[in-house]
Amino acid sequence: MIPVKQLNRAGQLRQIGGMALPDSETIVLRPGVFGAPVGCPVRWCRSSRARRVSLRIDARAGEVVVTLPMRAARRAGMALLTTHAAWVMQRLTALAPPVEFASGAEVLLGGRPHVIRHDPDARGGAFLEGETIIVSGRPEFLARRVKDFLRAEAKRRIALLGEGHAATLGVKIRAIRLKDTNSRWGSCAPDGTLAFSWRLVMAPDWVLDYVVAHEVAHLRELNHSSRFWAHVEGLTPHRDAAQHWLRDNGPALLRVG
Repeated sequence: MIPVKQLNRAGQLRQIGGMALPDSETIVLRPGVFGAPVGCPVRWCRSSRARRVSLRIDARAGEVVVTLPMRAARRAGMALLTTHAAWVMQRLTALAPPVEFASGAEVLLGGRPHVIRHDPDARGGAFLEGETIIVSGRPEFLARRVKDFLRAEAKRRIALLGEGHAATLGVKIRAIRLKDTNSRWGSCAPDGTLAFSWRLVMAPDWVLDYVVAHEVAHLRELNHSSRFWAHVEGLTPHRDAAQHWLRDNGPALLRVG
């Protein structure tokens, strides 16, 4: 077995399902027979719905999440981590560097880079000036104001696109909600409520257009049948390109803010 060293980062254990488990820790893995030991941030979770041990990469947090069934031993998760050490480290290493909302930082808006500039004497919270996001007020409020601005801009753009696509299909959107999800860019509830990740506002306009069209089409077909895809293709020509863009660039959006 590849040697593994555990370095507890959380300091305390939590009692779940009768078995002590750390919230998070750094585990030193050796990816490959000749690979150098590398520290791997791990978050442990238990789930009553899990039937087997599983791994996934949390792109936003930059860590691997190990999910265990309620009665599974921690060593089962360690065994899976050890077996897939190379895959885990490859995925973590490939993550884009995190981008903080700070003065001078560059973020995407509609797929185009915009620079954040703090102007304490300005008025209006956060607003656009060309390809610069001006943020007024005290510096400790800057990150929140940038996020609030991006969420508001996402809501405005999504609502505009949604209204147009809904009119084309002859359907009605009950409400639009913004979320901050890790895996789903959009969803449609049976009552006609559409939900979107606010981070889509950073994607190119044609990518956002596709995601909105996809969810509006679900108001006609709450499935992925051929009829559904026909509606999508009637609303937007960007299906294939947008899906490829989100697959290749979507994880980087989760690293922002």
